Amino acid sequence: MTRLHDPSTRGFASDNYAGAHPEVLDAVVAANEGHQGSYGADDYTAALQDVMRGHFGEGAHTFPVFNGTGANVVALQSMIPRWGAVICTTTAHVHVDEGGAPERVAGIKLLTVPSEDGKLTPELVDREAWGFGDEHHAQPAVVAITQSTELGTVYTPEEVGALAEHAHGLGMKLYVDGARLSNAAVALGVGLGETTTHLGVDVVGLGGTKNGLLGAEAIVVADPDQAQTLTYLRKLDMQLGSKMRFLSAQLLALYSGDLWQRSAGHANAMATRLRAGVEGLPGVRLTQATQANAVFAVLPDGVAARLRESFHFYDWDAARGEVRWMCSFDTTEADVDAFAAAVRAVLAAA
Repeated sequence: MTRLHDPSTRGFASDNYAGAHPEVLDAVVAANEGHQGSYGADDYTAALQDVMRGHFGEGAHTFPVFNGTGANVVALQSMIPRWGAVICTTTAHVHVDEGGAPERVAGIKLLTVPSEDGKLTPELVDREAWGFGDEHHAQPAVVAITQSTELGTVYTPEEVGALAEHAHGLGMKLYVDGARLSNAAVALGVGLGETTTHLGVDVVGLGGTKNGLLGAEAIVVADPDQAQTLTYLRKLDMQLGSKMRFLSAQLLALYSGDLWQRSAGHANAMATRLRAGVEGLPGVRLTQATQANAVFAVLPDGVAARLRESFHFYDWDAARGEVRWMCSFDTTEADVDAFAAAVRAVLAAA
């Protein structure tokens, strides 16, 4: 096939813009020979269960799915009754970036709470955790957090543990949307389970695509009794892969060794380098802590448009000139330095 894009094009719009990691492509090729059972009855999906139990605990069950939206919808749907509601922040991915899928597909009421740093606390949960037993009120059933958050911030293990204890004390469950869980774990210097299931998290949406996979995510359930519910819902919500070995092979490539750490750690380091390259420049105001692989900044009028002539990136809050710059596993130091130099040049010209 003829290549249709310029591979030299670089940007900071999203870690989804990056291609697949070469080790992941090799894993897909290796899984391609011969015949294997379909719908998860294959050697790769079986091996994945063992690998994930090593990360998340002996009782963990793992369900590969096609994408993060599917992971969030199926996971949340499995955790609540038909009349249940989910508490999350106003900036949570399940609220602002899923096209209404939790509401439209799963029929879930989202109860949102403002948070300046994108993180929930037990006190913020309590703003919406009320009305239990009132038939006129959607029943709060799940607390959902994003790790790392949509603002690039990271929950500490202590913060996650406190949320799990608080949610369980209210008869609720805790869900982690972990599309960038690897970035958070590396930033914290802990394992994947040490920031989720080991702290009382009930279900994890485990990311892959943003960390170098072609198109594979997973739902990890801590309670074996909930596994049967996921078995039926995954099919019902059109997230059951017939040739699942290719999803599982990707996840194995990422999580059976240290690729998840290497890739996420590199992305985080590039974001730190980018922040250092623009911090203190006149007219640039950094708006969030850079704790994972994202940098948020407010730029003077017209600067973002000039920069986009050469680099892709998104507005976060266009009304106040706030933009988001994301780094990925294949972002290079040269990419970062060239972009920081472009910021300086455009500011000087302005």
